[in-house]
Amino acid sequence: MPYPRLRHLVFGAALALAAPLALAIDRDEAAARAQQSTGGRVLAVERAEQDGRPVFKVRILTPSGEVRIVLVDARTGATR
Repeated sequence: MPYPRLRHLVFGAALALAAPLALAIDRDEAAARAQQSTGGRVLAVERAEQDGRPVFKVRILTPSGEVRIVLVDARTGATR
């Protein structure tokens, strides 16, 4: 191999750029976080994008009987 260090640098750069694209939580964790934040029952979980960021839209049936959408950031797990 004429340039093994270059290959390692390119591979490392590719990993560094791909890391922010990785999701920190999965669909089940998003459902659990939304359920915790509302105390309701999870009806559905859908992967989406909001403002260019990956989110999970979790549809919740609240204890008061209303259906609510909770957004869970797929990278941080924060709920909105």
